[in-house]
Amino acid sequence: MKPKIKAFLVNFLGFVALFLIFRYTLLYFFPEQHYVSLFIAAITASVLSPKCGVVVENGQQRVKVKWFLLKGVRDIT
Repeated sequence: MKPKIKAFLVNFLGFVALFLIFRYTLLYFFPEQHYVSLFIAAITASVLSPKCGVVVENGQQRVKVKWFLLKGVRDIT
């Protein structure tokens, strides 16, 4: 699998997992606020999800991840 595709999938899956958790949690506590809870869940998930990118080091492409729970930048590959 190409590193750019791997980085995209990790970004996407991280966002989707957090978005669904926040969405259903907010809808449980505030069932009448559909649009507001979707908006808040999307913003929160985009801020808290891990950020991945492809970096070229020594002629090789590597996937790096940065997240608020991890200290610094880490390799995925």
